Amino acid sequence: MVISPDEVDDVNDDIAKHFEPSSEGDGALEHPDSVRLLPWSNGDGNPCYLLGDGTGYVSRVADEIESLQLEMADDLTGHADDLLGCQRVSNRELRFLARGLTDSLRDVRRVADSRGARLRAAERSSGCVDGREA
Repeated sequence: MVISPDEVDDVNDDIAKHFEPSSEGDGALEHPDSVRLLPWSNGDGNPCYLLGDGTGYVSRVADEIESLQLEMADDLTGHADDLLGCQRVSNRELRFLARGLTDSLRDVRRVADSRGARLRAAERSSGCVDGREA
């Protein structure tokens, strides 16, 4: 399934109608048990969040995008290994690689932050603290 940037903007606009973060912070703390950091930003570069149980259409799209981002990170890491093994790599190629790795690391970090927050929320709602019963 492919979703266009316009469709993503429409979905985020619909979400924003029901969730307006406070001027302090990014708003995720207002609904800690049901908020998901999405793998994309709005037009201003601010994070997008989803309120819900994680079973809807936007959650499935976010899962697919996260999966693609992780696959791309794996591919890029393999390319980096190959390129760095070459003796005749230009500065331009190294800068291009560094830009790709930086972008990929940013995406992977966002996926990790999102998944970690959902794990912590699941632990809180189940009564577990650090993986142990509270």
